[in-house]
Amino acid sequence: MYTKEVMEHFKNPSNMGEMKDPDVTSKVGNPACGDVMRIYLKVGKRDGEKYIKDIKFKTFGCASAIATSSVTTEMAMGKTLEEAESIEEKEISEELGGLPKIKMHCSSLSANGLHEAIYQYKKKEGLDISEDLKKKHKIAQKTLERTKEMRRKHGLDEE
Repeated sequence: MYTKEVMEHFKNPSNMGEMKDPDVTSKVGNPACGDVMRIYLKVGKRDGEKYIKDIKFKTFGCASAIATSSVTTEMAMGKTLEEAESIEEKEISEELGGLPKIKMHCSSLSANGLHEAIYQYKKKEGLDISEDLKKKHKIAQKTLERTKEMRRKHGLDEE
C-alpha cells in the first residue's frame, strides 16, 4: 500500500518537533480525517532574499500525514519563500513515490501547512502577498474550521 519512501519518512521523519522561538507558527487541518498539522518557520536572509532557514512540524495523523509533513519540510528547507510557496501537493506525493488515492488529502494538508506558514510570515512582516497565496490562506482557514467542527462532533481533543 505504501512506498518505501513513505515508510522511511514515517519511521524516521525529518524536522519533526517544536521549534524554540520560531518566526511564525501555523496550524492547518483536514476535515476528511481530522488530521492536524503545525509548522514552525525560521526565516533568514541570503543575497537579499528571504529564505527558509529552519522548518519543523508536528502532525497528529496517520503514516501518510507524517510522511508528507516530513518530506515537505525537506523540500522547503533552504528555499526562498517564493520557491517554497510554489510547492504543491502533487510534487509532495511524487517525492514520496506516490500515495494511495485515498491518502492524497495528506499531501494537501502538508502543502496547506507550508503555504499558511509563509502567508503568516509575510503578513507579520508586511511583505507583499500574492493573490494565489491569499487564496491558499482562505482555503487553509476554511479547512481548519471544518476540521475543528469535525473533531468536536466526534469528541476528539483539540490539537
